[in-house]
Amino acid sequence: MTPTPAQLENIAALCDRRWDFFYTRSKLASDPVYQAVVREIGESPLPVLDIGCGIGLLAHYLRACGHTAQVTGFDYDQRKIDSAGAMVRKSGQQGLTFSAGDARTGLPEFSGHVVILDILQFFTPAEQNALITAAAARVAPGGKLVIRTGLRDDSWRFRVTVLGDYLAKVTFWMKAAPTCYPDAEQFRKVLTEAGLQVEISPLWGGTPFNNHLIVAQR
Repeated sequence: MTPTPAQLENIAALCDRRWDFFYTRSKLASDPVYQAVVREIGESPLPVLDIGCGIGLLAHYLRACGHTAQVTGFDYDQRKIDSAGAMVRKSGQQGLTFSAGDARTGLPEFSGHVVILDILQFFTPAEQNALITAAAARVAPGGKLVIRTGLRDDSWRFRVTVLGDYLAKVTFWMKAAPTCYPDAEQFRKVLTEAGLQVEISPLWGGTPFNNHLIVAQR
C-alpha cells in the first residue's frame, strides 16, 4: 500500500516545529526508503525496532500503510525523541513508543524486525560492527534487519552523499559530522557471521545519493 498525498500531509501536520513540518512533507514525498521498508516488513505481525528513528516518520508511514504491529523508536537526539512523542500524542496512534539512548552503549531488549536508516556513517568501523551485530541479535525467526546507508566507493554519488551529510551537520539537523562510511563487504561479513542471509541493492530513487538497501533475514 502507498499512502495518499493527504495521508502524508496529515503526518506532516503533526509536527509542532515549522522546520519539522516542511522537512517531513518533503521527506515522505520524495525518499524511496519508506516504501522499501514497507515492501520488506509491511504485512508482518512482528514488532519493529527503529534505531535512529529521528522524529518517528517511519512509524507514522507504516501506520498509514496499514501496519498495526508495535513500533519502538530509539534515537540519540533527545529533541527529536521529544518531538516524536508529541506527534504520537497528537495523532492518537497506539503502539508507537520512543526513547532516547546511545546505540553505541546498548539497545533496548527486543525481538522482531529491526530497521537502521542513515546513521551508520556517524560511527567508527568497530562501532558499526558492534551495532550491526547487536541489531542482528534482535531479529526474530522470520524477521528482517533492514538497513539503508550510503556505501563507500569511488562513485560521484558517494561524494554527493558525503556533502549532504556535512550539510545536515551545518544546518544542525544532525548532531555530528560523518565519521566513516561502511562498504558492502563489511555487511556481508558481519551479517553472515551473525547467521543472517544478506541481500544488498541500490536504493537511489530520484536522489543523487549513493544509498543502498541491505536486507538480512533470519
